[in-house]
Amino acid sequence: MPGGRGGKSREAANPAGGGGAESVTERVLREAHSLYVHPGHGLVTIGSRLGLTLLPPRRKVTVMVMGNHSAGKSSFINWYVEEHIQRTGVAIETQGFTFITSGKKRESLTGNATLHLYPHFQALQSFKGVAEYLSTEICTSKQKQFPLVTFLDTPGLVDGDMKYPFDVEAALIWFGQLCDLILVFFDPMGQALCKRTLNIVEKLNEDHGDKLRFYLSKADEAGAEGDRQRVLMQIVQELCKRPGLNKCGFDMPTIYLPNPNKPSRCVNQIEEICRTIEKTISQTVQHTLNALERDCHLIDKATRNLLEEDSEARSNNFHGRFRGVLLGLAGCLIPFFLLITLLFGTAAARQLWSLVLGKEQSQALELYVRPVASAWSLVPEDYTLSVFFFLLGLSIVLLLLSSYAFQTKPTLSKKQKRQLEDRQDYVLDVVLEKKRQLYEEYLRQSIGEQDLS
Repeated sequence: MPGGRGGKSREAANPAGGGGAESVTERVLREAHSLYVHPGHGLVTIGSRLGLTLLPPRRKVTVMVMGNHSAGKSSFINWYVEEHIQRTGVAIETQGFTFITSGKKRESLTGNATLHLYPHFQALQSFKGVAEYLSTEICTSKQKQFPLVTFLDTPGLVDGDMKYPFDVEAALIWFGQLCDLILVFFDPMGQALCKRTLNIVEKLNEDHGDKLRFYLSKADEAGAEGDRQRVLMQIVQELCKRPGLNKCGFDMPTIYLPNPNKPSRCVNQIEEICRTIEKTISQTVQHTLNALERDCHLIDKATRNLLEEDSEARSNNFHGRFRGVLLGLAGCLIPFFLLITLLFGTAAARQLWSLVLGKEQSQALELYVRPVASAWSLVPEDYTLSVFFFLLGLSIVLLLLSSYAFQTKPTLSKKQKRQLEDRQDYVLDVVLEKKRQLYEEYLRQSIGEQDLS
């Protein structure tokens, strides 16, 4: 794709303050994102209090553009954005990974700032050398669907002794896992059959084949139609040699940057990429809203489980206290029984009480304690001491069991329970209703009012 260093200067094509009106899709993604990250009652905060790890949805789709050296990756991004953001040329211009995204003002960010802007890419620090070759270009363009897209421009791939300052294959495969769409560019000028490119594509296809889209770039430079067809056949044959890539429905549109000063009879399907990006955005909106509903139900289920566990804990605590009281009474009555036996169960004790209380009062007292004294009289005299210590030990055991039974499980206070129920009502009544409204607003772009009833 044409475009050299000496071309259009790297200036914003759109003024910093002249952005267009926010589209419905932008608003839906923004409001869905805000439902997660609100500092007071966002779903991320509510979920964390319930032990759930909820990830806020991204407000943009990430499109990775990869291919061999000089395949026109950076030129395509500049064409889509309608600004000269990335350097282009025959030499290897893109040596690292560059994010191109829409923002309020033109800005360039280095590796650390990029990782701060995209925290979900923090794991890149485990790849030696990648963070130093990571950057972000922010521009004010509002062209096409760029406000909803973040492009990832990747290093040009070549075979031979070319040394990269990092493991480029591992990094590209890792990026492919997180990106929503992967555009693979093959150019017709001799590098299309780059083995390194084909190896990475084969690896990506194993788990992310649905994200891959193949294009023959710079198709207008392939010569006559016959030459172009031969190039396409060579590329397709090489791809189909790889078992994972040999599948039906394989398509490779021909694309090139339209140039009014250089007309070409070659069919240009570059708008096909734009439609593919729009379809990816549409699917992302649907996935985001579906995930929003799913996370709301997760929070509802976790809240109900917590309230049920609290109710069960309160019931167990009540029964535990009841058992503790019974065991405690039993443990206290046995020493009382032994004391009564000691005080009234012997002849010497009865004579002592007669002298202290008088004969009549002593007989009245003996009438009350006679059942205890009678029970103790059933114990043979030789076993009296053994039974005494056994009952004393049993009393200690019962008191220990009573103390254990009084150990209760923690329960929610009335305030905590009310807060849980309030958050549950907010999620079910407010968030789910907002999700329904966002879905209707999004669908209203495509279908009529009568179909939404």
